[in-house]
Amino acid sequence: MSSQNSVTPSPDGIAASVRAHAGKGLPPVDKWTPDLSGTMDIRIARDGTWYHEGGPIRRAGLVKLFSSILKRERDAYFLVTPVEKWRIEVEDAPFVATDVEIEGAGDGQALTFTTHVGDRVVAGPDHAIRVTRDPETGEPSPYVHVRGGLEALIDRKTFYRLAEVGEVAERDGSDWFGLWSDGAFFAMIPADEMPD
Repeated sequence: MSSQNSVTPSPDGIAASVRAHAGKGLPPVDKWTPDLSGTMDIRIARDGTWYHEGGPIRRAGLVKLFSSILKRERDAYFLVTPVEKWRIEVEDAPFVATDVEIEGAGDGQALTFTTHVGDRVVAGPDHAIRVTRDPETGEPSPYVHVRGGLEALIDRKTFYRLAEVGEVAERDGSDWFGLWSDGAFFAMIPADEMPD
């Protein structure tokens, strides 16, 4: 494993550093700009499971703490503290949206997502929903923006619930099936590609 420092810290060492600088709410990772310390053998799998040195991190509190100090820069992900910055691997999105609360209907609808680490966000202008499609199978992968360029993959059961409240709306001269939330419409799939 490559590292600019001779010693890679343990997850508990990083956690202790974060707790020492903790305040109320999420840490201000956007204001923390230390130099790159190296690469940690931490991987977030597509299903949201965190791994350290090949084994799953089973302490939910540690995963939640780490999720609060994640930072994205372009396509790279880091755990940051005021004095350290460690590159980690993220297979897809760092979070998984495991539930949604649906309130209202049509353009008055609000979709509140909960992630597997306890984040709650209302989809809308500041928390966009986007869908990518596998070029071979056409299978959709839906995401919701959580914070600071970090997204949550919307899990299958939640996506099926969303499909039930989707509507067709015109965008750029075409009809799209999509979702309303907090006054914004998120196009998901061309209406003419929807199954009957």
